[in-house]
Amino acid sequence: MKKTIKTLLTASVVALGLANALHAQASVVVGGTRVIYRGGDAEQTVKLTNEGKLPALTQIWLDKGDPKASPSSIEVPFTITPPLARIDPGKGQTLRILYSGEPLPQDKESVFWLNILEVPPKVSGEGGDANHLQLALRTRIKMFFRPEGLKGKSEDAPAQVTWQVVEANGRSALEARNPTPFNVTFSSLEVTGGGKTVRSADGGMVKPGETQTFPLSGEVSQGAGGKVQYRAINDWGGDIAGETALNAAQGK
Repeated sequence: MKKTIKTLLTASVVALGLANALHAQASVVVGGTRVIYRGGDAEQTVKLTNEGKLPALTQIWLDKGDPKASPSSIEVPFTITPPLARIDPGKGQTLRILYSGEPLPQDKESVFWLNILEVPPKVSGEGGDANHLQLALRTRIKMFFRPEGLKGKSEDAPAQVTWQVVEANGRSALEARNPTPFNVTFSSLEVTGGGKTVRSADGGMVKPGETQTFPLSGEVSQGAGGKVQYRAINDWGGDIAGETALNAAQGK
């Protein structure tokens, strides 16, 4: 069993690409798009549901941000039970995530990734010996460890991010600086300046105290009246829409 799962995991990156091409869909659905583990909590729970027509075997683990890391090589200060689970069609499984107490920063959030690998059942009966493609589908969502006593509120953090237009890799980009202790994830970004509006095709996350650049679809003037329209993702996976002024360009 362990050897089978390890083999499937090694191929999961390729399988995920094939799944996208073939419009494959995981049977096991996660109850939420992110997990918030508050520092004062004894544990956090996550609900899995099998919406498919066949039993599903799942392997569950956390990583630190490297999607290619093997579960056996990852060390995180959390335990997940059960790490393996069979979920029958129409049934659910509750995961328990427990913090081991090992030191983590207390002045800002830390981010981990929850992985749920769905191993396809073995084909039996007629056609069971024929050549066929089986995909190991992986769902991967963020888990934020939020220490007690952080200043401010997570829902207010997107409005505190500051922006300016910069040049990155020979093209215009939007630079975000996050002064808050919370991770802020943007699902869409749009810049208006000089009567022109351009967008960033890729959203992304800006970690506490860090800077992140988002390539823009074209050139835009960073003059008076320039604005950034954004959509950020809140703790429940919903959108926070906002607008803020561009900062003046800084010399580099």
